[in-house]
This record gives sequence, structure tokens and C-alpha cells, in this order.
Amino acid sequence: MNQETIRTSIPVRQFTVLLSATRRGARLARLLAGEQLRSWELPFEAAEQIVAELASNAALHGHVPGRSFRLALRITEAATLRIEVTDARADSTPPACGQLPPTYAESGRGLLLVAALSDRWGTKLGPDPCKTVWAEIDASTPV
Repeated sequence: MNQETIRTSIPVRQFTVLLSATRRGARLARLLAGEQLRSWELPFEAAEQIVAELASNAALHGHVPGRSFRLALRITEAATLRIEVTDARADSTPPACGQLPPTYAESGRGLLLVAALSDRWGTKLGPDPCKTVWAEIDASTPV
């Protein structure tokens, strides 16, 4: 019998916080992420911008009265920073990667920034009624 060993990315460092799904909560998410990454002595500029966009989207599009959003930062053994923002609106998912908004639209370009600053990003549904929008930055990526 041939068995394959499956490697999982075990977090070396992890930070998680619940914040109110408001503009103030989104701002606090960006500030906390920056401070946490500084304390880990990691580059923080690109990650801070990604957190700002994902948290802002959670407050604007993922807001459910009385529900918070969760910010999680993880550094894995492979030296990858994973940023996750989980909100309570799985029915409101971001557009597909690289999809441009109409020229006249006043919003909708923030995820283009996330795509430009990260190595990978995507959306994970569940547990119901939540969704998580995540982005990863590899250690080899200049920031």
C-alpha cells in the first residue's frame, strides 16, 4: 500500500481579533495588523494595505447588524503571510479575480489593489452564513 504524506502549513505565528463591522472597526483592523507585523519584525506596508481593503469591504458589503468581522494573520513555516477577513454575509461575494468594474462605477477597484499586492487571493464560503476573503504574501515577494 502506497501512502502519500500530505503537508499542511502549520502557523508559526498567529493573530486573530474580532472587530465591529464599521468604518472604525476597519480602520482599527489596519492599525492592529501593522503593529502586529512590526512586532514580528516583518514588512508591513503591503499587508497593511490589503487588510485596509478587505476590512473596509467587510464593513461595507459584509455588514450584518450586531455581527462583527474577524481579522486573522498567520505566518506559516513556508514564511507565507496569510491574511483572512471573515464577515457574516456569504451572499455578498466579491467579483471574480481581475474583473474590472464599469468605468463610471464609483467603487469596485479595491480588490485590484489586493490582487496587485498579494501573490494569491480568494474567497472561502462557510461556515454558514459567513465568508472569508483571504490573501497571501510569500516571503520572496518584495514589499
